[in-house]
Amino acid sequence: MTDNKQPAGSSFWNDTGKTGITSWIFSTDHKRIGLLYFYSTFGFFLVGVLLGLLLRIELMAPGRTIMGAQTYNALFTVHGVVMIFLFIIPGFQGSFGNLVMPIQIGARDVSFPRLNLFSWWLYMGGAAIILTSLFTGGGPPDTGWTFYVPFSARTGTNVSLAVLGVFVVGFSSILTGLNFVTTIHRLRAEGMTWGRLPLFVWSLYATAWVQILATPILAITLVLVMAERLLGTGLFDPSKGGDPLMYQHLFWIYSHPAVYIMILPAMGVISDVIPVFSRKPIFGYKFIAFSSLAIAAFGSLVWGHHMFVSGMSDTAILVFSFLTFIVAIPSAIKVFNWVSTLYKGSISLEAPMLFALSFILLFSIGGLSGLILGAAATDVHVHDTHFVVGHFHYVIFGGSGFAFFAAMHYWLPKFYGRRYAEKPALIAWALMFTGFNIMYFTMQVLGMKGMPRRYYDYLPEFANLNLLATVGSWILAAGMVIMLVNLFRGLWWGVPFEGNPWGGATLEWSIPTPPPTENFVEEPTVTHGPYDFKGTGKP
Repeated sequence: MTDNKQPAGSSFWNDTGKTGITSWIFSTDHKRIGLLYFYSTFGFFLVGVLLGLLLRIELMAPGRTIMGAQTYNALFTVHGVVMIFLFIIPGFQGSFGNLVMPIQIGARDVSFPRLNLFSWWLYMGGAAIILTSLFTGGGPPDTGWTFYVPFSARTGTNVSLAVLGVFVVGFSSILTGLNFVTTIHRLRAEGMTWGRLPLFVWSLYATAWVQILATPILAITLVLVMAERLLGTGLFDPSKGGDPLMYQHLFWIYSHPAVYIMILPAMGVISDVIPVFSRKPIFGYKFIAFSSLAIAAFGSLVWGHHMFVSGMSDTAILVFSFLTFIVAIPSAIKVFNWVSTLYKGSISLEAPMLFALSFILLFSIGGLSGLILGAAATDVHVHDTHFVVGHFHYVIFGGSGFAFFAAMHYWLPKFYGRRYAEKPALIAWALMFTGFNIMYFTMQVLGMKGMPRRYYDYLPEFANLNLLATVGSWILAAGMVIMLVNLFRGLWWGVPFEGNPWGGATLEWSIPTPPPTENFVEEPTVTHGPYDFKGTGKP
């Protein structure tokens, strides 16, 4: 077993013969690349959180608080771009997908290690371009993360460079998807049949296909926006005979499937965590596995529900609304099976489990509020209000975000060889769960009362609820600070994390902690499913 007296990453998995930072940025080991993705995406997440706090402070009272209208528009644009394109879309696939997936299928690495490293370079290159756009040209883009035309084609802010950065990040996503599909098809260990794949791997597999098939549409759309700005093509500009609704169709054909790039790996994490801390096999393994594929498939057909008030035909509204309700079925199957797994289980309420249980509740609230937006009659009333903002954050932050925190507490000790203190982790979870609901449920109420989103100012009748939402953001931020300090202090200086203390039954728990360079001392042979627990809860 590897010596646990040194933090993981100081000398582990060094396949380059180099030292210092170069031993990381030129490494083709999937574990180091996973940690590179984790450090970079989580760093951008903290930037996005800071921007979100500034937005909430501005909205805590009517009138100007700490910034002007133009600055507010720029900040919520940067907040959206950073959180979506630089954190949540690449976060799961790049970090925990790279760290865990090859080990879970019994592989020594991914199929294309150099392409894997190149995808991280592309990600960092795109991020650098996006950050450069904030301080050059006409200043930070002020269009919102959707870059809606014709405004994005006419604004004097530096939209072109920001769009180019997102374009480059998109290629990173495509390469990761290609790598993961090939790896899961070709590098599974002997006996690792499709019916024995861990559910986290199934979720990554479904997500990878969405990345491969949907992301090129975004790339083409962003190229057209740059052509509109630089060449004046007029494709989307109504004053030149263009059609701005065509942009919305192209954008959401990618961006709604992108929601499932964000949420499917999170569902995979929950499907791995719940059986471990319930000491039970997962209920309905095949239904959860195939529901991931169903979500990816049906989720690619429902983009039009973002456009119910755009003037599309009644027939189109009926079809998109029907498909939106259909896509809720495989998500509901997952929730039903998770709750059924908990039934009569020997439940251990440790930090990963608490974040996983929070995911189920918060994602369910987000999903049910999504049905309000999926029905055209109600969507007309709450479209472009704070209700949409609250709904989106319940799904993406309450869903993917809390699942990301569950994955951090569940898997990172395995790769660092040390663990965090449990009591501060529980305190952090309680503050985060409380602050999250105070903040975002209040925003949904504001939307029901008619407060529009993306507005710098608002009527006095919304003041009390906005103040309450801002206080909720402070509670949420306090919990996150405690979580981060406790987690990273524990990973570097905490008590040793040895063996299989969680009692997990997937392959990553059968190898030394931290994992050796090539993952396995001997080629593994898989003889049973990933959730075959015995009476003690040990594999």
